[in-house]
Amino acid sequence: MKAMILAAGRGERMRPLTDHCPKPLLPAGGKPLLQWHIEALSAVGVIGIVINHAHLGQQIESHFGDGSALGVQLSYSPEATALETAGGIRKALHLLGKEPFLVINGDVACDWPVAKAQQIAGEWAQGQLAHLVMVPNPAHNLKGDFSLQDSLIKQPEQGEAAFTFSGIGVYHPELFNSVEVGDVAKLAPLLREAMAAGKVQGELFDGFWMDIGTPERLDELNQRLNSARKQ
Repeated sequence: MKAMILAAGRGERMRPLTDHCPKPLLPAGGKPLLQWHIEALSAVGVIGIVINHAHLGQQIESHFGDGSALGVQLSYSPEATALETAGGIRKALHLLGKEPFLVINGDVACDWPVAKAQQIAGEWAQGQLAHLVMVPNPAHNLKGDFSLQDSLIKQPEQGEAAFTFSGIGVYHPELFNSVEVGDVAKLAPLLREAMAAGKVQGELFDGFWMDIGTPERLDELNQRLNSARKQ
């Protein structure tokens, strides 16, 4: 199984930290945010990893190289201008192959067991296009994103409880058929269309998860990781 880590965001809310350093290279617990994901994937044998990048992206390539130091094989998908999530994935599909693949937002921290992605791909249902990992709603997204009914992800109806999309998902390449290479395209519209057809499954994960979207949350993650290292 292959994986992609999304690392092309500008990190506007992280400024001025991201003025001279790409957000995925910001340190947390003594190593770049991106490295935590790479090491977690390497530990379960997912060694073919694609990283897209835009803002200051060459720093990412210079830092990690081909990935051999971390036991993985890194490929890069540079974007002159950030293509949004779906556009970035579409541009990198030739590196990801024709089977379901794992995608992780580079700016989240989570202890969801990434080995589970291999099990999910192995049990892929006919016609299924996506499997989303949902989490309880954090303070910055109290209304949530999508509803979860049994194993199906749906657009929530009026008054229906919704959960937050973690930024971790397993996707079939066919989900991106309508996107042209080089298009700027968001993921949510593709997911909503697939949900309406009953082709998006998912799960609720109630373990540790954080969206590292602000300097305050980065500080919080640093404190958590540094505390864990001292124990």
